[in-house]
Amino acid sequence: QVQLVESGGGLVQPGGSLRLSCAASGSIFRNSAMGWYRQAPGKQRELVTIIDSGGTTNYVSSVKGRFTIARDNAKNTVYLQMNSLKPEDTAVYYCNARMFGIPPTDYWGQGTQVTVSL
Repeated sequence: QVQLVESGGGLVQPGGSLRLSCAASGSIFRNSAMGWYRQAPGKQRELVTIIDSGGTTNYVSSVKGRFTIARDNAKNTVYLQMNSLKPEDTAVYYCNARMFGIPPTDYWGQGTQVTVSL
């Protein structure tokens, strides 16, 4: 059963923008910190940004000032607005929900390809 559904990837030129969306079931969304990870070819998956249930955000230094994460609690959806995209942002982007608990439970989206190229 699919818990997280992503959309919004694609091909964009350097300097362009994309917005990713990730819709989650309500029971997961309400009780989770939501994040976006990415994995480029030949590289490990890395955390890009995270937003907790109270709206506090954190970003990897390489995207600060360019990417913005936001959550809409009424729609159970988290967004990643990506501006000033660079070729090095090319990767498969994965939505993550880390549900509170001891231990916490991770849910993953299916991944969406973002390609930044001329």
